[in-house]
Amino acid sequence: MCETKHTKSAMLKGARLRCPQCGEGKLFDSYLKVTASCDACGLDLTPQRADDGPAYIVILLVCHIVGFAMHLMYKSFLEDPLMLALILGGAALALSLALLPPVKGMVVAIQWAKGMHGFGARAG
Repeated sequence: MCETKHTKSAMLKGARLRCPQCGEGKLFDSYLKVTASCDACGLDLTPQRADDGPAYIVILLVCHIVGFAMHLMYKSFLEDPLMLALILGGAALALSLALLPPVKGMVVAIQWAKGMHGFGARAG
């Protein structure tokens, strides 16, 4: 139970784009570039290997949201399908850009909490 609680806490910190260990330092140097180490607690974040995982998760979420919205909006835009495509395409783009950093933060936090890759046995 403690392991699950610890992982959940780390994921919430990662979703806020903060260090999974202390929750204070920034997790990213730029939009998606993970910082080398936490400026608050000094946690080495170089072992993280998020790779394409966050992008796949975001694609899955956005496609479900936009697909559901398409069913709801279909009748309203029956006469103008191009407008429906533009609205849903813009929404998909905006959602993808907004969701990618928090999802990547959660993936890095899970890796830290579970001691995956080079994180090894976590302290605390």
